[in-house]
Amino acid sequence: MGVEAHATNQRVTGRRWTVRLDPVGRGRADVRVSCSRPACAAQVLPSAAAGRTAAVAHLKAHLRAGAAPRPSAHCACRAEECHTHIRPAGPRERPAPWRCGGAVVLAVVTDREGRWWQVMECCSRCAAAHPTAKIVATAPATEGPAPADAPASAAPAAALSAVGPHFSHSAPTTAVTRQVPAPRSTRPVRKRPRRGRIAQRFVPHDLRPVALRDELTELGELFRAYQQRPEPDLAMLADLHARKAEAFFAWAEVTADTGLRLDARRAEQAAATARLQHLHRIGQAPDGEGPAVARLLTAPAQWDHARAVLAHVAAHAPLPSAEARLLVVMLTLRTAHAGVGNLVGQDLKGLPLHDPEHLVGQLLECGWLDISGTVEELIASRPESPTRISVPSLTPDDNDPGPFTFGKKMRPKLSGWAQRVVGEKKLRKAKTEAEARLLALALATGADGEGRLGPEGQGIAVETLSSWCTVDPGDLRELVDRLTAADWLTEAEVTGTHLTGRLTERVLPLGCPLT
Repeated sequence: MGVEAHATNQRVTGRRWTVRLDPVGRGRADVRVSCSRPACAAQVLPSAAAGRTAAVAHLKAHLRAGAAPRPSAHCACRAEECHTHIRPAGPRERPAPWRCGGAVVLAVVTDREGRWWQVMECCSRCAAAHPTAKIVATAPATEGPAPADAPASAAPAAALSAVGPHFSHSAPTTAVTRQVPAPRSTRPVRKRPRRGRIAQRFVPHDLRPVALRDELTELGELFRAYQQRPEPDLAMLADLHARKAEAFFAWAEVTADTGLRLDARRAEQAAATARLQHLHRIGQAPDGEGPAVARLLTAPAQWDHARAVLAHVAAHAPLPSAEARLLVVMLTLRTAHAGVGNLVGQDLKGLPLHDPEHLVGQLLECGWLDISGTVEELIASRPESPTRISVPSLTPDDNDPGPFTFGKKMRPKLSGWAQRVVGEKKLRKAKTEAEARLLALALATGADGEGRLGPEGQGIAVETLSSWCTVDPGDLRELVDRLTAADWLTEAEVTGTHLTGRLTERVLPLGCPLT
């Protein structure tokens, strides 16, 4: 009798595993799908949508192939003292005790953003405490031993649902039969309203007035919906931040929370910034100001992409001369999207290059550039029969998507901007050399919205500019004088460490303001 009791009391901890969706790297679109089970290898998918589909399919495969929940298993939540869904009321208070109960179930818990899915073998009461939990299968009730003459098919065996789990991003197609434990009492259960969340804060259930609680909950949902938009809408974002500031100020008055008041002020600043960016993007001026600058590149994302191209060329230019670096900038922008593009002789003749034929030959010899034909044919090619060129280091493949994240439509905009800067009328008439054209590119991407050089007008480091233009720091003053004479710079001053000044009004449309 003692041996049987000991065997009955031996219970194992419920199973638990997680499937995650994580970004591969900063600024990249591909994602990694990983599973905490040891036998599962990580997968890399080209987009978040493809990764989410693969993660759900992987989880469903586990559920179909895995064993049913075991009636004798300990609740997985109980093993962790329910820390996964019972939060303490304060920083120094212990979590409230939670009583496990009901049948053992296999539940799938997911976050609302669709970044991870966790399968738990737990009790039905703990599964009900998770707001996003979906029960896949329920273990049968453990009753007395079955009669000896009962058929084998009558033995209790839990099977997984035929339709698989339902996740928060998709609606269930058919109803799932679940075994719900009988209530312990006949007293009706009072359902709390759905708990809202905004800016990493939970909206209290008992927050009053109710209109404020509903406003905060709705704003949290609107912000999360905005993050899923394929294209930004700065006017909508400004309105959301303005509503958030007003709601947080009211929340701070009710709770006397200084942190909420600070968050409200930050929301006001974010609303003003987003509204100003929207006006600049559509070419309008803010109220009470003069006409906005009609820039060639209109959006902050385009300005960041232009700076990214220049930074890439500075780090990966195959030849050290200024003429080679200027040519590499223009060829990189011609081939940035797919690693291939078209070029004609006039594109080379329009640049300040003393011997373009020799320079192209050097790029071919070092392997940075490939062309279809000879260098002589490239120099003689015309717009009706351009020469096909390719840059192997920019050609994407399955393992390397390339150094740039902008798309097919963005590439010609950036290429056109660079041609306008390098071939600007007064620079061309003054016959400025490649060093001065490189400095013009650097200053166009290193000034703020008013044309002041450097962040907040503090200037740009001389060492950075001399390295980009491939000149000695002492020779930088001569290049600055050339741009000043060409009406590019005003109030320019070269110190031992920085170049200060501002771009002239004439060239502000070519600028990519620092944000």
